[in-house]
Amino acid sequence: MKLGTLEIHRGEKKSGYLKVKGCGLELPVTVIRGEGKRTALVTAGIHSAEYVGIQAAVELAQELCPEQVKGTVIIVPLVNVSGFAHRTMSVVYEDGKNLNREFPGAAEGTAADQICHTITAELFSKADYYIDLHSGDGYEEMQNYAYYVGPVEEAVRETSFQMARRVDAEYLVESRHTTGGAYNYASSMGIPSVLIERGGLGAWSREEVDLDKKDVRRILAYLKILNPEEEESGPVRTQLVFQEAVYENAPEGGLWYPVFRPGDFFKKGAVLGEIRDYFGNVLYECRARADGMILYQTVSLAVVKGGPMTAYGVMP
Repeated sequence: MKLGTLEIHRGEKKSGYLKVKGCGLELPVTVIRGEGKRTALVTAGIHSAEYVGIQAAVELAQELCPEQVKGTVIIVPLVNVSGFAHRTMSVVYEDGKNLNREFPGAAEGTAADQICHTITAELFSKADYYIDLHSGDGYEEMQNYAYYVGPVEEAVRETSFQMARRVDAEYLVESRHTTGGAYNYASSMGIPSVLIERGGLGAWSREEVDLDKKDVRRILAYLKILNPEEEESGPVRTQLVFQEAVYENAPEGGLWYPVFRPGDFFKKGAVLGEIRDYFGNVLYECRARADGMILYQTVSLAVVKGGPMTAYGVMP
């Protein structure tokens, strides 16, 4: 297998950098090759302040070895490298774009477009399966859950769903989108994919990182890319599946006061939060459009016009 300047033979493990064509940024990558033909791609740090997944991917790249792997595992622990270096949270430093809105990208675009294009051309082209690790952003708290994509080929949807079933979380969300996000676009290409959400608020813990690593190992064992004796491969728990989610963005900036916490259930019409001005006057009241449960929400006092306030799964 050739990846950038790396050439990796079976039985080898190598680390290096994948150069982004155009802007010149370099993505750290580790490739672990055992015997077998199937390839799993694991990424983290598409949003650079989502530290749980980044640390989990760093450790997985250190821990996995060719003797454990039946096939190939490609790990990119940090996609938004310039955002991480400059602490820009959701966006790429050079152009202010959110990578998870720009896939499949463009070779002639700005830095974010070129990063997405490089991942699509160099990594998705080699992947049979895809796992993307996320958290709540630096200003977001989150209920642990996982996404898979619904409106794709049935075999891709079913494998993605079964991958999500191996995540140690009580809730799953079936996304209706096939563009913009990395795992969304990969699914539309015929690559079974899952996005794992765990942690947030610009922090990480040993417990959260270990759970992420366990999830990845369990999925790889289910896919028969990790040797069965390395990890259990069955579902962890009963899960509630949301087949619809609502994402509420702020109509204007101000002070934000959420009412519920992630994991809380509510009824249609409930007040989910308020935006107030700097004198404490209510500018906007966010009400639930349906019965649901909070997936994640902004908890910083500041809320930005057009930015996220809250997101919830609609009760099936």
